[in-house]
Amino acid sequence: MTQTEFEAVYQAYFNDVFLYIRKLSGNETIAEDITAETFLKALESVDRFRGECQIRVWLCRIARNCYYSYLRKNGKIESLEDHPEPADPADVAAQFRNTDTSLRIYEALHHLTEPYKEVFTLRTLGTLSFRQIGALFGKTENWACVTYHRAKAKIQNQMEDDQ
Repeated sequence: MTQTEFEAVYQAYFNDVFLYIRKLSGNETIAEDITAETFLKALESVDRFRGECQIRVWLCRIARNCYYSYLRKNGKIESLEDHPEPADPADVAAQFRNTDTSLRIYEALHHLTEPYKEVFTLRTLGTLSFRQIGALFGKTENWACVTYHRAKAKIQNQMEDDQ
């Protein structure tokens, strides 16, 4: 990607990344810093972008990882519980962002057997694609997708049983 092309990406997606991080952090200054760091990291790793997702999604993943690194580095990981509830409360993966719920999910995840536990973890926490997960296991992308959704259903059922 040329400098001109990257500048176009920056112009096109800066606001999206900034708004995403501002929503996560609730802080405009942090959002500015994380957004700048995101584009720096994106520039450094643009040659590894394979186009498996939209560039906006790729940038937001980088931004999320930068934000979580910021929280860990500054000992503010507990501030995650201040984040708004995910839009779909039935989505177990989204609930990992809520620390109150995440403990219950981790407990349910602990009781899962393999490969469900690892596939769910790789997809949710490792943000790997189904294609990448399938390749790690020597299986198909479809196998990874089915296994992930079965794991998610098992976790949801376990959480419902525990209530």
